[in-house]
Amino acid sequence: MSSAGSGGQGAGVTARELVAADLPGWRELLARSEQGGPYAAPEYLGALCAATGGSYRIVGVFLNGQLVAGAALYETKARRGRVVGNRTLLYYNGVVLGLPPKKFHSDRTAQLQSVLAALERHVAGMGYAHVLLHCDPSVTDVRPFLAQGWLPGVSYTYVVALDDLKAQWERVDQNLRRLIKRCEKEGVAYREDADVEALFRLHLQTHQRKGAPLYLPQPAFRRYFEQAHAAGLARLGHAVFDGKVIASQLMLTGPGRVAHTVCAGADEDYLRMGASAFLRWRAFESLAQAGYAANDLTDASLHPVTRFKSQLGGELTATLSVSRTFSPLHALETALRDLKARLAARRRAPRPEQE
Repeated sequence: MSSAGSGGQGAGVTARELVAADLPGWRELLARSEQGGPYAAPEYLGALCAATGGSYRIVGVFLNGQLVAGAALYETKARRGRVVGNRTLLYYNGVVLGLPPKKFHSDRTAQLQSVLAALERHVAGMGYAHVLLHCDPSVTDVRPFLAQGWLPGVSYTYVVALDDLKAQWERVDQNLRRLIKRCEKEGVAYREDADVEALFRLHLQTHQRKGAPLYLPQPAFRRYFEQAHAAGLARLGHAVFDGKVIASQLMLTGPGRVAHTVCAGADEDYLRMGASAFLRWRAFESLAQAGYAANDLTDASLHPVTRFKSQLGGELTATLSVSRTFSPLHALETALRDLKARLAARRRAPRPEQE
């Protein structure tokens, strides 16, 4: 167990790996935390690990004996040791906070830094080859990690507000609004169920059509969804036309007020109909009715899908990550692998025509 001491840690701050008896307290922390989404729920991590062969541990930080923060660490095996990171279906794996209120900003900052320093010290001492923590957008201060040599990273996502759908509708691109209305007139319906085979069929079709990553093989994908769905952490939405699912998406729900859309697919024969836009908007309505304040659309890297996400009227939101490589050999292998990938991509790129 890490104990309070120098390096920015305050009195009464400790960090340790959680055991089974701590999990009710961890779930309670997720329920009250702004970062308390499904990704850190033990049931969700168990479903993902059962499908991927990975493993997880949860580190908690205690303030005067009360669990107030932590991080759920998704682990995989590498040649030089265990690695912590995120992946498809696990966009965030960062810090979870539920700190006691403080009157003064300076006291809140000092408390946060003390807790984060304890978390950093414990994770750094767990013997990993490499660790990457990708934080929820609400985490904006990671200085205790940076002070210990962790590298910062920035990525982006689109977050759609659901607390005022009338105002949100006005933010949606005019062409998408037209497509949504056309789908309504032509009889496209929205449905939620557990038909994971329909989602996978369209997910696979998108993979084959665009080269998008296949998140999991079909049996593993089914196993993952069934466990997450049974735990109340996953739901499927479909656009249905003439009895056929023509677009589908997977949403992660559960603790917290933000739902996450993590996987989607559409039937190529109905792309021009606007089924994807119809599906997204109907899902917004369904999530709002269920009490969610926002829908994180997951990732805003520069590619065509991101343009579609931007047309839905969400806020482009920055997210922070911190990473640190503890094994020099792992760092060397990673650098060589990245170099080979860049060279291969360069060889595949079309050459300019010669004059």
